[in-house]
Amino acid sequence: MSLEARIVELEMRQAFQDDTLQALSDEVAGQNRLIERLQLQIAELIKRHEEMVGQYEAGGEEPPPPHY
Repeated sequence: MSLEARIVELEMRQAFQDDTLQALSDEVAGQNRLIERLQLQIAELIKRHEEMVGQYEAGGEEPPPPHY
């Protein structure tokens, strides 16, 4: 294999690796955005849960339903 052919082969490999790295980077960035969104949703659900628990505890004992 000539030196020129080896250089061309290496350049092609580098180009494919660059494309692969960019695709992986884009995927990681997308997953990071998804994780951040999910964390915000979880925080909101925890907040709502705590509010509901607080309302239930603040109400004390509930009176029995009317059919008792």
